[in-house]
Amino acid sequence: MFKQAAIVLGTFAVATSVFSQAWPERPIRLVVPYAAGGPTDVMARKIGAHIAVKTGQPVIIDNKGGGGGTIGVDQVLKAKPDGYTLGLVAPGPVAGMFALSKVVYAQSDIGYISLVARNPAVIAVSAKSGIKTLAELTQSAKEKPGTLNFSSAGPGTTPHIGAELFKQEAQLDVVHIPYKGAAPAVTAVLSGEVQFISTDLMAVLPFAQQGQLRILAVVGTKRSPQIPDVPTTTELGLPKVVMETNYGVVGPKGIPVDLQKRIRSVLDEAVNSPDVKELLNQLGALAVTSSSDEYRALMESEYEKWKRVATKGNIRLD
Repeated sequence: MFKQAAIVLGTFAVATSVFSQAWPERPIRLVVPYAAGGPTDVMARKIGAHIAVKTGQPVIIDNKGGGGGTIGVDQVLKAKPDGYTLGLVAPGPVAGMFALSKVVYAQSDIGYISLVARNPAVIAVSAKSGIKTLAELTQSAKEKPGTLNFSSAGPGTTPHIGAELFKQEAQLDVVHIPYKGAAPAVTAVLSGEVQFISTDLMAVLPFAQQGQLRILAVVGTKRSPQIPDVPTTTELGLPKVVMETNYGVVGPKGIPVDLQKRIRSVLDEAVNSPDVKELLNQLGALAVTSSSDEYRALMESEYEKWKRVATKGNIRLD
């Protein structure tokens, strides 16, 4: 009996190994749970093109927006765990949304593969505002409580939660004005409709380079290589104000370990290629890779952070 069990297990191991080596034998579907043209979509198309060249199989980018990214992620998680349906996502639908609303899938349903990029958040104001430092912004907010506004890409988005975190730690009385996306949220700062924004660097970097926006701080512990002269919130006395967008690839739960390793190897090569790194640099992001355990642990910590901020700020989406 034990001999038969050993034979069965050995056969399964060989089959799994062969399966992973054979992948992919047909086109790969890479779901982007956001609209086409956004930063996640741009990254997915560039990384997907590299995977196609490496594997000899097409990578089909499938934009499935809505529900803060949860609609697209739900489709990924319902797919067969064979490596042919994956998703490239920001933290919202795999971490943050669980702290804000009811989600149709569980955190335990998510098969984490690897991180691919990290984009720090920044706090920015209009260059016309006259505000030159984060200290001046906080002083202005405290002198005129309830009168300064900040924009976000929408309720419950990373920019919203990041700004709420800054608001709570700096003890500010400022008002959230949500917009339908990052572009109109940045436009609101440029036009003076709102006084500041906390958002991904990629959303404001071009305007800062053109002199239209002033970036006051990187919301984290390390300075950004794209803006090395801009201090961090940690340097400026707000060590708990840390917010960044970590992008990664996920799949349905149950992808065999050997196949995960194969997918991760292909991703590593794509993400660390010179042209993908250059694209990420232009977007204000950094190329990063990870193990599935490291990715999962990071998203679990993100969930705890979002939960604390949402509870304190009484933020719910349902």
